[in-house]
Amino acid sequence: PPLIHFTVLANLLVAVAFGWSAVRSWRGAPPLPPYLTGGMLLLAAITALMHHLVLVNYPETPAPGTGWSLAATLLLHTVTPLAVAADWLLLTAPRTLRLAHIPLWLTAPAAYLGLVLTRGALLSPGSPTRYPYPFLDVDTYGYAGTLTQALALGLLFTALASLITAVDHIRPNVAGWIQHRGNRISPPAAGGLK
Repeated sequence: PPLIHFTVLANLLVAVAFGWSAVRSWRGAPPLPPYLTGGMLLLAAITALMHHLVLVNYPETPAPGTGWSLAATLLLHTVTPLAVAADWLLLTAPRTLRLAHIPLWLTAPAAYLGLVLTRGALLSPGSPTRYPYPFLDVDTYGYAGTLTQALALGLLFTALASLITAVDHIRPNVAGWIQHRGNRISPPAAGGLK
């Protein structure tokens, strides 16, 4: 089932966050807190990087196919992560992410690991898609090997989260520049669009 894949779950979380952000914007509420936007960026980056750098190198990974399957693969692994990165870069204020946010961000991949291992233990051996990713396959690597690989990935995700936080502190304030320009139809003190 597709819902067990990290890609699908991460994209669902991103969709909920974007929807919530749109509602808040429409109501005139403040934007989402930085710990949420940073977390969504990390999930999107993990999704894209794991697909493009890791999964494509596993022979067990099915090819994306054609038609809807190819479109879904492109949307979930490339388009959405790029949209999340563009949203973060263009529409959020810089220098708001903190190293203290990283443990919170890593709870999603850690919870996913727990879900996959618990689900795999409950399904009978030989069940199709018992372990949705080859590097989390306990039947192949055992628990020690799987947890070692998961720990290595966790360290890489921590480094990626640290990189995102560092980039946040040196990136330009594009969002502030966009807000400062204002709308071109009404003068600055005239209120909304006329």
